[in-house]
Amino acid sequence: MKITNDTLLRAARGEKVSHTPVWFMRQAGRSQPEYREIKKKYSLEEITRQPELCAYVTKLPVDNYNVDAAILYKDIVTPLPGIGVDVEIKAGIGPVISNPIRTVADVEKLGEFDPETHVPFVLETIQMLTKEQLTVPLIGFAGAPFTLASYMIEGGPSKSYNKTKAFMVSEPKAWFDLMDKLADMIIIDIKAQVKAGASAIQIFDSWVGALNVADYRLYIKPIMTRIFSELRETGVPLITFGVGASHLANEWHDLPVDVVGLDWRLSIEEARQRGITKTVQGNLDPSYLIGSWEEIEKRAKVIVEQGVAHPGHIFNLGHGVFPEVDPDVLKRLTELVHSYSRELIQQN
Repeated sequence: MKITNDTLLRAARGEKVSHTPVWFMRQAGRSQPEYREIKKKYSLEEITRQPELCAYVTKLPVDNYNVDAAILYKDIVTPLPGIGVDVEIKAGIGPVISNPIRTVADVEKLGEFDPETHVPFVLETIQMLTKEQLTVPLIGFAGAPFTLASYMIEGGPSKSYNKTKAFMVSEPKAWFDLMDKLADMIIIDIKAQVKAGASAIQIFDSWVGALNVADYRLYIKPIMTRIFSELRETGVPLITFGVGASHLANEWHDLPVDVVGLDWRLSIEEARQRGITKTVQGNLDPSYLIGSWEEIEKRAKVIVEQGVAHPGHIFNLGHGVFPEVDPDVLKRLTELVHSYSRELIQQN
């Protein structure tokens, strides 16, 4: 189907918009009652492997909340089995890897990724959504090398990333080889997603905030520069995002991206004062979504005001929706951002 609401794409490129576009990380699933019914029967992996069901879950928030984009329902670890990583997403834990990276030899064993062979169901879901169902952009995505590596080295989720950081600094050759292998996978994966119909891309470097600026510049920034430089060939807007990484926002701004994602720790106003001129995305603290509407409204309006003051803003949360959030709150919040931003833009 043809995109009739391209507000997010225009905002991502810093163009004029009639209202601030809205989408929510983890908007598909978790808090939605329809999704919880599906999850009684199917796991995340089983949903992603059934294109019709996966497309339904992906489109649900567009229908329910009137958001300005859909984001593909899958996990950042979905492509990893294709290169030889034995990963299982365990309820209440997250990705658990039974063959963690420990040595240079472990890195050398990793194979090459082929989307048509390893994730054909993902491509079919994208085609189904973009050709038959959506009139808003579909955001494709991938995990960034550091975040994927953290699961692969730790063997699962971590709060400290001790093993990952120790491997990074003590095995630099193996580290950079791993970064290159993951970058190759990400680039191939994203290009396939765009070819299938995705019209924007977000790279989630969810846990890279664990690094300081100096280490980010040495161990991560070169590979992120390569990834985004190669993805520029796709012609679609590119978004980068991480949690607890406000100290890296200017480093992200240097990358060949269109949109810098902000969590709730760094306000849009402060980001602009720091010299971030690109479009920004964010950044209501998702915790507030289970608080009073009066407080949600007050804080959302401040974010909208700061976003409108400097053209180039996509409204989102500072991290993902969590299960306790009432779907009606997300619908109401979307309406508020649309109406309030439209009012402010018209005044200007």
